[in-house]
Amino acid sequence: MPDPEDLTRLAALHGGDYSGTLAESMGIEFLEATAERVVARMPVKGNTQPYGLLHGGASCALAETIGSTGAMLHAGPGRVAVGIEINATHHRSARSGHVTGVATRLHGGRSLATYDISITDDEGRLVCTSRLTCMLSDTP
Repeated sequence: MPDPEDLTRLAALHGGDYSGTLAESMGIEFLEATAERVVARMPVKGNTQPYGLLHGGASCALAETIGSTGAMLHAGPGRVAVGIEINATHHRSARSGHVTGVATRLHGGRSLATYDISITDDEGRLVCTSRLTCMLSDTP
C-alpha cells in the first residue's frame, strides 16, 4: 500500500482529488507510484463487455491512467503530461477478480515520456500489453 503522503501527492497531480474521475468510476486503486514505475489494480466487475469479459477499453483506460501518472511524476512540479499515443494488444480475457497494471518507464525526456504497461489477472497471466507516450509541457 502506498504511503498516505504519496496518495496526497498523486491526488494533487490530478487536480486535487479523484472524485468524479474515470479512475474513481472504474475502481482503480494505486499500489505504487514513482516516475519509473506505477502499479495499480482495477476490478473486472463493472468494467466488462455485455459478454462478461473485461472490456478492452477498460484495459486501455487503466494503462493510460497509470502511464500518465508516471509521466506526471517524471515531469515534476509545474508541468503536465498529456497522452498523445497509446496502443494495446489484448492477449486473453478476464471474467472476475482484479487486473493489475504495471507501467515501467522506457524513455523520460524533457518533452516526451514513454511507458510500457503490462496488465495481468489474479493468476499472474498476461491480459494486455500497452505502450503510452505522453507529451510533457509547462502547466498552462
